[in-house]
Amino acid sequence: MRILLAILLVTLSSKIIAQNLVEFRGNERSGFYNETGLLKQWPDNGPPLVLQIEGIGKGYSTPILVNEKIFITGIKEDTIDILSAYNLKGELLWDTPYGRSWTRSYIDSRSTPTYYNGKLYVSSGTGQLSCIDSENGKTMWSVDAVNKYSGQIHRHGDAEAPLIVDNKVVYLTGGEENTMVAFDKDSGKEIWLTKSLGGAKSYASPTLINHNGTKIILAQTTDNLIGINPENGNIFWSYDLIQYHINRQGKGGQTNPPVYYKGEIFVTSGYDHPGLLFSLSEDGKDIKLKWRNNDLDNHHGGVVLVNNTIYGANWENNANGKWVAVDWVTGETLWENEWENKGSIITADGMLYLYEEKRGNVALVQPSKDSLKIISTFKIEQGVGPHWAHPAIYDGKLFIRHGDFLMLYDIK
Repeated sequence: MRILLAILLVTLSSKIIAQNLVEFRGNERSGFYNETGLLKQWPDNGPPLVLQIEGIGKGYSTPILVNEKIFITGIKEDTIDILSAYNLKGELLWDTPYGRSWTRSYIDSRSTPTYYNGKLYVSSGTGQLSCIDSENGKTMWSVDAVNKYSGQIHRHGDAEAPLIVDNKVVYLTGGEENTMVAFDKDSGKEIWLTKSLGGAKSYASPTLINHNGTKIILAQTTDNLIGINPENGNIFWSYDLIQYHINRQGKGGQTNPPVYYKGEIFVTSGYDHPGLLFSLSEDGKDIKLKWRNNDLDNHHGGVVLVNNTIYGANWENNANGKWVAVDWVTGETLWENEWENKGSIITADGMLYLYEEKRGNVALVQPSKDSLKIISTFKIEQGVGPHWAHPAIYDGKLFIRHGDFLMLYDIK
């Protein structure tokens, strides 16, 4: 009876945590959305459009859905990043400015908010970290983290989605004084600092893994992949990534969250930087390179792991790329196929969802080790600018953001 009760409590606890935490790229930032009963084929003109919101602000960030409210960032005026809340009728509930946007290049809002237990955590393009009440939009605390901690932002601005770890929200600063800082998620009080290993903050958001019972924060600066102890900010290990950035273009541009599976970690970052798979030691205190793959250098659209196969787009140049599948175990390239252009990818209910970045084509794809098997497609006509926002899936709806527009499609 005690064993059954313990199992029940663990299961309920896991469900509560899953309900309380909503973040960039779904479960564990892996690109996987835990949805079922989704269409395996779309109508010829695409799935039904059930909601369209115009005026969300200019942005490349992804929306999240919590308690029938949509939260999304954008620039609606001047150079201020704004977090907005909408209901499922598309009505604006509140707008909250949360910091200065990046103005040197690609000025649209970047940070996808992280939701936990009634609070939203979000970072501006210039490095202000804020905690905002999800009900009324009131700012509960804010810290100019990059300036306060002598951080350094890489050339295209801060794109981080803040990471929740137990009672903390952790944030990458980069720079010569610190690597990462942890704040109390309720008060904003500093808890710990991680020493600097050099290098600016990269574009990639950190992730949290649980490796054989040991929690590890995976962080990427422009120079290194770093494993950090979430209890005290101490560094377990680091690996020099900049050694593989042999071309001047994109040097230091770590662009995607790492993917963790069964003691191994995959990182990829475009610009002809090889995709790298690392193996962790049993205790998680050491790391070694297992294989490298020169075909899957994902620009910034993320990759997904399905049935021991990594899927994503590669980088031929900033304007072009193909779609690639790589065997997780061996690092062998299974196929490299053309389809429109490179872009972002997520997965749900056994299918892949591709969002091509140049013209806005969306594809439903059957995972395959043989070739790119496209089942259905449609095209996003609303909005302007590159299609860089990653798609998301909540409650049987496909969320697509393009610039100032947000569209919800019924894919149940």
